[in-house]
Amino acid sequence: MIKRVIEGSLRYRGWVLCVTLAIVLLAVFQTSRLKLDALPDLSDNQIIIKAALPGRPPQLVEDQLTYPLTTALLGVPGATT
Repeated sequence: MIKRVIEGSLRYRGWVLCVTLAIVLLAVFQTSRLKLDALPDLSDNQIIIKAALPGRPPQLVEDQLTYPLTTALLGVPGATT
């Protein structure tokens, strides 16, 4: 079957080129009409953690509290809040 498709494509290469060009032009036209919100969201997942540790410097809070908590929460499937 594949042999027949290849042979037919070689025999009618002009038609194959026309159909391919028509598909490409249609794809370009439809892409220009595509709404922006229809594109998938490819941004990274975000985790926002607010932590207060009075009397400690921000870097220490980040290293000892926020970072371990963030890495642990990344493993939770389907977590939204």
